[in-house]
Amino acid sequence: MDDPLILGGIVALFTILVLFSGISVANGLLIVAAVFLLIFDGLRSLELLPEILFGKLDSFALLSIPMFIIMGASIASTRAGGDLYEALERWLTRVPGGLVISNLGACALFAAMSGSSPATCAAIGKMGIPEMRRRGYPEGVAAGSIAAGGTLGILIPPSVTMIVYGIATETSIGRLFLAGVLPGLLLVGLFMAWSLFDTWRNGSADVLSSRTYTWRERFEIMPRVAPFILIIIGVLYAMYGGVATPSETAAVGALLCVIIAMVIYKLWNPKELWVVLRDSTRESVMILFIIGAAGAFSYMLSSLFITQSIAEWIGTLGVNKWVLMGAINLFLLVAGFFLPPVAVILMAAPILLPVVTAAGFDPYWFAVVLTINMEIGLISPPVGLNLYVINGIAPDIPLKTILKGSLPYVGCMVLAIVILCLFPGLATWLPDAIMGAAV
Repeated sequence: MDDPLILGGIVALFTILVLFSGISVANGLLIVAAVFLLIFDGLRSLELLPEILFGKLDSFALLSIPMFIIMGASIASTRAGGDLYEALERWLTRVPGGLVISNLGACALFAAMSGSSPATCAAIGKMGIPEMRRRGYPEGVAAGSIAAGGTLGILIPPSVTMIVYGIATETSIGRLFLAGVLPGLLLVGLFMAWSLFDTWRNGSADVLSSRTYTWRERFEIMPRVAPFILIIIGVLYAMYGGVATPSETAAVGALLCVIIAMVIYKLWNPKELWVVLRDSTRESVMILFIIGAAGAFSYMLSSLFITQSIAEWIGTLGVNKWVLMGAINLFLLVAGFFLPPVAVILMAAPILLPVVTAAGFDPYWFAVVLTINMEIGLISPPVGLNLYVINGIAPDIPLKTILKGSLPYVGCMVLAIVILCLFPGLATWLPDAIMGAAV
């Protein structure tokens, strides 16, 4: 076929059909890559696929992925989420709407520790949702705020999603982590503001005041959560203080989290430790397999000149760069409805990044915008993983109510993207201030 753009459309359609067949993302990408290479480059091209797949995994930076996953799994296997929620509730009890703010704050901190959206929803939601409902908060606020708060796990560092983006686009993982800090705090603030407004609007202003706690009750729970918070601070300091690389920092953080889980939360049972390591290995292998398969898929697109033709075609359109960014956001939003964030990033980022940078956008700013789009997919149907997690821990709340309660938080995320477009420094200032201007 002479026209790479038409071929690209065929590849896109075939990829969608394969992924919608129910096959795993990694296997689907490998099948698509193999089929089109076989048709257009012949049988010999298939000999390169194993080398490309394993070559993509031959990166020291990839070691940080299983380490951060172990770090999150060890935390998620304990009562750290519940303790974190209780600690924040006790300290924020005099703040209007302290309970919902506690839940969202706990989601943000637990997401930073675990890096997992479903784990955050489950850990905080098991305590937060029943307590908010008991005190009279609207069900939509109770369920929607936790579903939205759980998405922060892929934006606030350390984020596995950011690591994947950095590997896919060959950008600095350290800068990506820093780029997500202020936008992550912005999202937390928007979520809190909407939750308080919606509670007040529904005539539930009386629930915005909570019970009081003594100073003794506030301090007695701190020893249980302080070590985890110190680990996060230590991980970030080691990374940006020049003490260690992201991979080395992740390994030390994982070891410390396992030790703390064993010492503070008595995670001595070998069966429980095995579950942590088993689940971490399973998730790590899944992500690494997708990364390798995406490398083969990207090679196929490049070998058939599809990637280059798409970038060249977009460059010749001559459209306003913000119209272009709007179209890219729409594409990412739709893709996030159906595919996990890792798959979307690995397939789309290598193609979109040259277009985005050619239009004058910062690659680290774009990483944050892309990640927020992926967050929207986590609380939007038809996939909306976080919605089903919330439904699982609060089955008496109808899925329709959970969805309705989460939609305003989708609006908060869209507003955050608009704010980032108006003030891109929210994503770029901190990396530049700490690590210097990007070269």
